[in-house]
Amino acid sequence: MGKKNDIEENGFDDEDMTVTLDLEDGQVTCAIIVILTVEKQDYIVLLPLNEDGENEDGDVWIYRYFEDENDETAEPTLEYIEDDDEYMRAADAFSEYLEENEHDEIVESEESDES
Repeated sequence: MGKKNDIEENGFDDEDMTVTLDLEDGQVTCAIIVILTVEKQDYIVLLPLNEDGENEDGDVWIYRYFEDENDETAEPTLEYIEDDDEYMRAADAFSEYLEENEHDEIVESEESDES
């Protein structure tokens, strides 16, 4: 995994942001958890949802993420990660993201308890 400075979070404020993927066995709607940058490559972490808008197994999907900065009307592109080492770097970055956010939630909870 890259150094902490090599990991950036691209902001999405809307917690209800979703994307629909066309897969071989049909369409799947996924909640966008976060877009991370690791070693100058963007990755998107998705939470697949069932028809009721819930995740059944807790699995997340990680893809390479590309945006055409020259064409604001172009749709972002997702690409499957075939290299195991690259996937592990992205997964480690996501684990680090989760740990940081868990810490932030604990601190916020403690601060609100003190009020």
